This record gives sequence, C-alpha cells and structure tokens, in this order.
Amino acid sequence: MSAAMGQLPRLLALVPYLLSRPGVRLAEVATTFGISEERLRKDLNLLWVCGLPGHGPGDLIDVEFEGDTITLSEPAGVTRPLRLTVDEALALLVALRALAETPGLFERDAVGRALAKVEQAAGAAAGAAGRVEVSVEGEQRVLPVVRGALQDRRRLHLSYHVPGRDETTERDVDPMRLLLVEGRSYLEGWCRRAEGVRLFRLDRIESVQRLEAPAEPPPGATSRDLSQGLFRPGPNDLQVTLALRPAAAWVADYHPCESVREGPDGELVVRLRVRETGWVRRLALRLGSQGRVLAPVELAEQVRADAAMALAAYED
Repeated sequence: MSAAMGQLPRLLALVPYLLSRPGVRLAEVATTFGISEERLRKDLNLLWVCGLPGHGPGDLIDVEFEGDTITLSEPAGVTRPLRLTVDEALALLVALRALAETPGLFERDAVGRALAKVEQAAGAAAGAAGRVEVSVEGEQRVLPVVRGALQDRRRLHLSYHVPGRDETTERDVDPMRLLLVEGRSYLEGWCRRAEGVRLFRLDRIESVQRLEAPAEPPPGATSRDLSQGLFRPGPNDLQVTLALRPAAAWVADYHPCESVREGPDGELVVRLRVRETGWVRRLALRLGSQGRVLAPVELAEQVRADAAMALAAYED
C-alpha cells in the first residue's frame, strides 16, 4: 500500500477517535494507530489545513494542542455516517471474520459486536460474505507465551529463523507489543543481540522460552512507524529480480517484495532487496526450473555456475 493510500483511512479514523477523547495525549494516540508522534503531528497538521475553496486552514477541522494533549473541534461535515458500497461492505466483513479468528485476540467480543452491526447494515449483501471461509494460521505454540510475557513484563528467548540469511538465530528479546499487519502476527521488541527494536514474525519463531528476567527496553526504544509500510530496505541493499512459475509463487508470500507483477507465460516477476546474495543463490538452486534470477546479471551468472558445480558433483 502506498503512503497516500495508507494515510487517508488513518485520517478518517482519527477524526471520530479524537472527537470522543478530548484532551487525549499524543503518545496514546500514536501508540493506538501504530505510528510515531512525529507522523501523528503531520497527520494532524494535514487535517487542520483541510478546507473549502476560498477559505483557509481550520475551515472544516480545528486542532488544538495544549502541552502533549490534543483536542479536535468543529469537524464540519466530516462526522456524517460512512456509506459503504457492496464491495466495501463485503471486504470489511471478511476482514472482521479474519480478525475474529486471530488466536489470543483480547477484544474478541468487540470484534463480534462490530461484525454483527456490519452484517445487519449490509442486509442481503452479507450473504455473499457468508460463503467465504476465513482461516487464520494461528501460532498456538508461540502466541500464549508471548502474550503472557507482555502482560507480566518478562524477557523472552527466541530461536528465530531469518530468511534473508537462511539461518536460525538465538536471541533474548524484551517484548514491547504485538501487531497484526497484512494478515501476519508480529512481536515487536528490543533485541539484545541486535541492540535495537526489531519485528519478529510469529510463524518464523521456531521456539520461545519465557525468562525470569524482567523486560526492560531502554528509554530510547520506540515503536516502529508502520505508516510507510512494514518492509524498509537499507540504502546498501541489492535489488534482485526473480521470475517465478506457479509452483514457486510462495516465494512472493514468504519474502518481503518491493513489487510483484504478472510476466509472460504466467510467471510472476518479483523485485526484492537483499543484504547478501548467498541465500538467493541457494533459493534459486532449490527452485530449479520453477524460478530464475533475471537481475542483476552477475547474480544470475553465479547461480548458473553453482548449478554447473552441483551437476559436476553428481557426475563425479
């Protein structure tokens, strides 16, 4: 999702949220929406300059800052009921059902009430959503331990698979929060091995152990701003382009990709960023005829050389 496409729903959600909580603290709002306080201030400044032709800032929405608190007033015309199309209502129903199936969900009753209201409002249109079966892959082994550690503020020891290096690492993590992003569950915490805030996808945690040590993220540890997306490549990461046949399409789901498009002959052409190419070479050999490296040319030549060496070993 682009930054603009992700910002608009957040701005629309901010208005009723702030109206119902006059004087709410900036930090609380930023945490609720999963963004930084700096990003929140930019969103609020944008709301403030929303106006009608010929008028100036504050024409539709007035934002008042007092210390570290916010109060929203005079949202002219912004609070009218939201009208959903049939497709939008169906998408919302399916998303709510997926959320309701998320293991360890605290506000399951609230989700159920919201689902019932949308179904009632959608009327006959909700029948189509009823024929969609939603199943969320639960991390029943990992999630309860993570939830308990967050509640009791205890450190965790993780055996975590890093697909970018195709290796399993051992690390102690001070948990900070749980996230559900794009249908995947993540633990955000202070990683003592990396000495920084990291996101850990729950389905990549091979084992988890709760430690007796208290979870103590340093004062400077702040949650990641997800408004610009989950994946952020480094400035020195190499751009790699792969062509995947249908049997290898899982690669686009398992690895974070910058773009995915349909290529000739039913192939998927995916572009991703990598810090080192060793795992890409191993992946290409594993895929065999179902995948190939298109760019960079040097990497494609390395994969061909790896394949030739493997075939030679079989001949020997």
